[in-house]
Amino acid sequence: MTAVSTVTAGLVSLAAIRSAAARLAPVAVRTPLLADPVASDRLGAPVRLKPEMLQRGGAFKFRGAYSFLAGLTEAERQRGVIAPSSGNHAQAVALAARLFGVPATVVMPTTVTDAKRAGAERLGARIVLAGTTTRDRMDRAVELCREEGSTLVPPFDDARIIAGQGTVGLEIVEDQPDVDTVLVPVGG
Repeated sequence: MTAVSTVTAGLVSLAAIRSAAARLAPVAVRTPLLADPVASDRLGAPVRLKPEMLQRGGAFKFRGAYSFLAGLTEAERQRGVIAPSSGNHAQAVALAARLFGVPATVVMPTTVTDAKRAGAERLGARIVLAGTTTRDRMDRAVELCREEGSTLVPPFDDARIIAGQGTVGLEIVEDQPDVDTVLVPVGG
């Protein structure tokens, strides 16, 4: 199994995000910044939204997954990748793996919705079900990586994932250079 980096604040540089943006440019959607006149009126300030649901795979997670796979060696790609996920990361990894021609396994909870499972399967991922918790999925994914020699694609907490996902912020600054506040939902 390939080691997973633990990321601490400040570890991902602007240069790393720009490098990820260059790798993503041919494959990712550069999502627009859309004016929200209702929110702008209510808040008394211009509000723009970045609709990452328009991204390939339907979420910003594609950016991180593709960035991660782009950083693998050819030997690592041939051995395949395994990702623990309950949904968006699963589809993102499955899509990125398909684009690279890499075998992908996604470890999902036994309670996964049919739609999320079908989405990852449609993109070519092998699905393995494991428990109901994040820890259950991670433990099974790590176990499979050891058994199969595959590389673990973490849903977060990896510099390559963060650099890819950070391209959202880079696009915001490029499209709206005078931005002074960015609000984002936080989660895995």
